[in-house]
Amino acid sequence: MTEPLYSWLRDRHAGVLLHPTSLPGGFGVGSLDENAVAFLEFLAAAGFKSWQICPLGPTGYGDSPYQCFSAFAGNPYLIDVAALVSAGLLTAADVAALKALPADRVDFGQLYQVKWPALFRAHAQFVAGGRRQAPYGDFAEFRRQHAAWLPDYALFSALKGHFGGQPWWEWPAAARTPAAARKSSLPKQLAERIEAYEFIQYLFFGQWALIRAEAAKREISIIGDAPIFAALDSADVWANPALFQLDSKTSRPIAVAGCPPDYFSADGQLWGNPLYDWPAHAKTGYAWWLARLRANFTLFDVVRIDHFRGFESYWSIPAGSTTARPGRWVHGPGLDFFRAVHAALPDARLIAEDLGTLTPEVLALRDATGLPGMAVLQFAFGGESDNFYLPHNQRANCVVYPGTHDNDTTIGWYAAAAEKTRDHVRRYLRVSGQDIHWDFLRSAYASVCALAVVPLPDLLGLGSSARFNTPGEPQCNWSWRYRADDLATLQRNAAKYLLELAELYRR
Repeated sequence: MTEPLYSWLRDRHAGVLLHPTSLPGGFGVGSLDENAVAFLEFLAAAGFKSWQICPLGPTGYGDSPYQCFSAFAGNPYLIDVAALVSAGLLTAADVAALKALPADRVDFGQLYQVKWPALFRAHAQFVAGGRRQAPYGDFAEFRRQHAAWLPDYALFSALKGHFGGQPWWEWPAAARTPAAARKSSLPKQLAERIEAYEFIQYLFFGQWALIRAEAAKREISIIGDAPIFAALDSADVWANPALFQLDSKTSRPIAVAGCPPDYFSADGQLWGNPLYDWPAHAKTGYAWWLARLRANFTLFDVVRIDHFRGFESYWSIPAGSTTARPGRWVHGPGLDFFRAVHAALPDARLIAEDLGTLTPEVLALRDATGLPGMAVLQFAFGGESDNFYLPHNQRANCVVYPGTHDNDTTIGWYAAAAEKTRDHVRRYLRVSGQDIHWDFLRSAYASVCALAVVPLPDLLGLGSSARFNTPGEPQCNWSWRYRADDLATLQRNAAKYLLELAELYRR
């Protein structure tokens, strides 16, 4: 039998799933500030070894971190403006509108209106100060280090603002490709705004480096997330159209990504992302993907690859479809892709998000790569005893979750589940169901799976109002935030118990 490409998940441990936008704080959205450090303190005190997050890219319509304007850039919303005030790049008046935003949820519409002007003012102050106020190292050196993607991203962002937010395929022909745009007068006309976008990325990466250092100090690894697909309206597709299945005349997709009808949606999920032209990627040795993964590993210790099954075969939906139902399975790059990844990144710690329609071919690809997959306890109950997600069927090389960012909270799920499912839970776990979130946590800890990851809303014992995301719903997601007092109470009341569980189950 051929040895798998990777074999890295050996030590049993536990982590917490929390996207940084859900952190508390006084500026309308979670940011890379003292609250992030307090969260790391809680993780260490409670015996956790990992912090799992969703993608960190700059979000657009729908506010989803899985639909970003760049696969390489960071999310400017996460920048801590208080640190910019301390650095002299902003004043208290500059951030007053941010302080007026809600503290218990993210109002992305208002955030867009007030945070971007503040960040542009920070750049203006940087320029006015002779570019001397650089709190996170040399700005010019940052630009050199990220030259492979930063110029395209900054130009794309400036052009998008210049053209009133229109998607790139609706821009004038003189701006529809990076080469055409650079031959025009637009770069000179937009030079200040282009540099501003580069400077904002400098701020994000500088602050994220500080958070990573705080995590490393506490021996907390950060698990990042790489969506398999790029957003159509992104710098990635704009700058690399030949790598995607686009019509050469209209620049629109020939077919789009999604998934067939499943647990989450009777019509399937119509994501709308352009599909990769995998033969074109193969001709380059998958250079774009390798650059992307290298960039991810400068930000994270571990990377979860979203929708892993799409590398074996992906659901191709004809452009213009209103649901995902008309799609068909098309073969992806398979093991050839992962061999290229292994050759370039032999020590990469990757997780395969292997949920969804799992055929023998998908399972064979996962096992050939050696990547740990995922098990979700909310998917385990209500059926037969051979359900893979039931604890007695789980595998060591796997990450177990009560639920993921796409699931309801455990309390919300249990309340909405059919009585047959709830009865199965109670009989299987031998519990009353009154503390179902703790029951699921203990089951995850006791699992043979080497890594157990628990969403923070489950630790806090919250219902459906604390759900991160509802698949198929384009709006009103990703807005939940906890309060600093919530974490302080959890640490006071449960950290010792969680530490005991970690010791009891060798995590």
